[in-house]
Amino acid sequence: MLTIFTIPKPFNGLINIIQRNAITSWLKLKPACEIILFGDEYGIEEISQELKVSHVKLVMKNDLGTPILGDVFHTVQRIASYDTIVYANSDIIFTQDLMQAIKKIKIQSFLLCGQRWDLDVQEEIDFDNEPFLNNVIEQAKGSKPLNLAAMDYFIFPRNSIKMPAFTVGRPGWDSWLVYHMRAKKIPVIDATQEITVFHQNHDYSHSKYGEHKRVGGPEWKSNISLAGGFSNMCTLRDADWLLTKDGLKRPKYVRRIYSCISLFYPWRMLLAAKRILMNKLDM
Repeated sequence: MLTIFTIPKPFNGLINIIQRNAITSWLKLKPACEIILFGDEYGIEEISQELKVSHVKLVMKNDLGTPILGDVFHTVQRIASYDTIVYANSDIIFTQDLMQAIKKIKIQSFLLCGQRWDLDVQEEIDFDNEPFLNNVIEQAKGSKPLNLAAMDYFIFPRNSIKMPAFTVGRPGWDSWLVYHMRAKKIPVIDATQEITVFHQNHDYSHSKYGEHKRVGGPEWKSNISLAGGFSNMCTLRDADWLLTKDGLKRPKYVRRIYSCISLFYPWRMLLAAKRILMNKLDM
């Protein structure tokens, strides 16, 4: 069984609906998962009580009041009831294939993640209304999953991740985590083929540094610095395993080339230069 944890935003407006949908989808998984919400943002305590999920109120924060991922990852690996742990952003909807996919993992050490499908949501989803739910899923899956750099969940064994003091909700830490596990020779698994994950669309109005686009500002810069720069980053393109209906397989063709050269220093420097340029153009 699984422990799923997240660090919710304040339960206001559309974000309230989105986060309720996400947590409710986790509660529908069978067998039942342990769910832990971290933080003291508005509404977390009340939602935890209403939905009967665990709540850890006290978390370390930076000078701007944003939770520190390193503290949360350390705590969850200490208190989780189960040895397989899932970090998910609080807007992510899981389906039952998550549980089926986990059963296919027979190795001791791994980091598993996957692409997502984007979903426009304006109301709470009735997860007990199967025709309605299937219609929502089919509409979302009519498009392609988001790009390989968008990673919204990670699955890993207890005590396998020592996370630096990254800031939650800001870019950089997820790409560093994939690089870090590859550098430690721990298998990184792309589970997109087997795990259907939906991201509920929203803006970034919760942060003063990003209204509609990706979140930037000093916290983003701090995350990049903690990662050791843009050269210490990978995406799902660099995964050295794929989860398929037949179990774990090596990637083929271009994906295999990417996975083989991910840690090659000149290649990392080239990608770092590209990322720096793209971020300057994006600002």
